[in-house]
Amino acid sequence: MGEGLSVVLDLGKTLSKLSLWDASGAMLARRTRPNGQVEAVLGGEAIRVLDTAGIEAWVEEVLREFAGLGRVMRIIPVGHGAAAAVVRDGALAAPPLDYEQPIPAACVAAYLAQRDPFARTGSPALPDGLNLGAQLHYLETLVPEALAGDALILPWPQYWAWRLSGVAASEVTSLGCHSDLWCPATGEPSALAVRRGWADRLAPLHSAGDAIGTLDAEWVRRTGLPEDVAVHCGLHDSNAALLAARGFAAIAEQEATVLSTGTWFVAMRTPGKGMRVDLAALPEARDCLVNVDVHGMPIPSARFMGGREIELLTGIDTRRIDINPDQPAIIAALPGVVASGAMVLPTLTPGVGPFPGGATRWINRPAESIELRAAVCLYAAMVADAMLDLIGTRERILVEGRFGEAQAFVRTLATLRPDLRVLVSNQHNDVSYGALRLVDPMLAPPSELVQVEPLDCDLTAYAARWRTLVAGSSEAA
Repeated sequence: MGEGLSVVLDLGKTLSKLSLWDASGAMLARRTRPNGQVEAVLGGEAIRVLDTAGIEAWVEEVLREFAGLGRVMRIIPVGHGAAAAVVRDGALAAPPLDYEQPIPAACVAAYLAQRDPFARTGSPALPDGLNLGAQLHYLETLVPEALAGDALILPWPQYWAWRLSGVAASEVTSLGCHSDLWCPATGEPSALAVRRGWADRLAPLHSAGDAIGTLDAEWVRRTGLPEDVAVHCGLHDSNAALLAARGFAAIAEQEATVLSTGTWFVAMRTPGKGMRVDLAALPEARDCLVNVDVHGMPIPSARFMGGREIELLTGIDTRRIDINPDQPAIIAALPGVVASGAMVLPTLTPGVGPFPGGATRWINRPAESIELRAAVCLYAAMVADAMLDLIGTRERILVEGRFGEAQAFVRTLATLRPDLRVLVSNQHNDVSYGALRLVDPMLAPPSELVQVEPLDCDLTAYAARWRTLVAGSSEAA
């Protein structure tokens, strides 16, 4: 990475992170901020929006601290998908919508009639604002002038690159993330984006690793950072995790799936050399999609809102509480939970995941906290296993993110999938490592990969019953 320090600004859906790294890839500091819910009045309606002001104040505070820790040379933004900002005349034209904001049925119907086929975009029809095109359509009904004049559409990571540097850019990993705005096979905007005039509003396309500018004078004053700090274009967070995984020799150009775990569990499969995947055959109705990697290549993917569902089921905010100390007790509780038949049926977040129409219910819900958490780990692994089947995962899988440290989850997954090498790293900064690899592709991984050992517990009958009940529940729905 050359001389000096690097900052990674990682803006997840529920947690924002700033980390400071030296040239060898060693982390010097890390700060986090849970993202709260914010509303703004748009078109006379109270609408959920992303907390740009709160995040910006926190970014300023942390960058000021980092400026005192060494010579910062670059900032690389990373952000979640299904988010974009519209800027005009040097400012936000409207607050960026939160993708969990419900959209009125009539507005949804009008939008759905305009979408391109899944076979063209690899983007499934999703609820609320999870398709970026649906957000833009809704925004134009709320604030008709939002996209007037010189307005530009900036994906979420690139909004922060623009905010820090004043240079507008867009990038394929965010545009290709169930946005409805991009065609992965051709590498150009979708017909919908062209028809609606949104394609002309996309900021100039850059590669994720491009240094698009230097730190704006306002931010130099606010933070004390040098004026020559390079601001890079940045990328989608799950794609950063994929890029990190490719830094390991065991993954690299091999047939492999990366399971990125946070608010969302996103499985992204990289077929081995010579392997071809029929992307159009992915089951759109089961939340499969085509992501786009930093090189513009289509990546078969599947997902569910794993972190959100785990927190809803357990009542534990995993952003704030260290889940590791309880892992031995949870693993010890698993055989008893399996024997009792305690299980959860999906889905807690309707409309997404491999069972989008399923009706959530507990069977033999445990009364004790540890047993309940063990049952939830079983549930998360069962749903993750279903996702892997949908995208044809073979040979090996790397589980990264904060739930990669949940031994009960990863060991259950390894037990369910004896055909796979299930791997984890002992770091939870894989997304940041992926961002750093944009600048230094040869950067050594921060840790070795560890193969996960299966449980000393037979899950065959339990898994078969869960699948039978889920199939019945889905058919009923």
